Amino acid sequence: FKGDFNDRPKRDFAGDRHQGASAGGFKPRPRPAEATEEAGERIAKRLARAGLASRRDAEELIAAGRVKVNGRVLSSPAFNVMPGDIIHLDGMEIPPIERTRLFLFHKPAGVVTTNRDPEGRKTVFDVLPADLPRLMTIGRLDINTEGLLLLTNDGGLARVLELPATGWLRRYRVRVHGKVEESALAGLREGIAVDGVFYGAIEATLDREQGTNAWLTLGLREGKNREVRNILGSLGLDVTRLIRISYGPFQLDDLPEGHVLEIKGRVLRDQLGERLVEESGANFDADIT
Repeated sequence: FKGDFNDRPKRDFAGDRHQGASAGGFKPRPRPAEATEEAGERIAKRLARAGLASRRDAEELIAAGRVKVNGRVLSSPAFNVMPGDIIHLDGMEIPPIERTRLFLFHKPAGVVTTNRDPEGRKTVFDVLPADLPRLMTIGRLDINTEGLLLLTNDGGLARVLELPATGWLRRYRVRVHGKVEESALAGLREGIAVDGVFYGAIEATLDREQGTNAWLTLGLREGKNREVRNILGSLGLDVTRLIRISYGPFQLDDLPEGHVLEIKGRVLRDQLGERLVEESGANFDADIT
């Protein structure tokens, strides 16, 4: 990765930023009403949307007495919260509901997809533009993989879009060293087992060959660890460059390395469709904080 990590690029913005929020903080909120069990959103779902835990893990946190709503310790996940309710987890207030947002990031090689790295390596959050809200990644890319990485402020959306059941195809451009057998690539459509791990159907095409090197395009619907490298390695091919170029309907296109593009809310809602909006609990009505 070239360049100074501290000289962060400005983000490319494709939407309208809320002008009333103060920098680095949340909008003032009205005094919360008492939470009820007849309306609002399940507390476990709310914690999941904040990216703090899966719904199942959130239920365990609640059962352990670690969650408060408006000062009341909850003992059951069968409890709904309203937008103005103040929620604490282990004594720390969680942010209020925000509008669901999605960002495309051109991840450079050489950074890891994690919040903090125990080995002290640069993470994607170290190289993101500084003016972004609190975000989480949708899936991961290996340290040496570059290209499209989706980011969101909505934990529910992140979990839904990571699932193979969502059906979104992930496409990669791959440079390999070795002899490419097109018949072997065609066989990947049936899936393949490598070292006891089964990988589902893969779309693989040979784009061009340059001596002992070649460029391939792969499409897959899973996100298993080192999937592309393991699959091609089983065919005797050494991956020397790996670039994700699309994730579902979202494309890397000509987004510069290290830059971020926000997807407009109406475009995101249209691309998700009613089913994924419902499954993720995405919110397109709340303010941008």
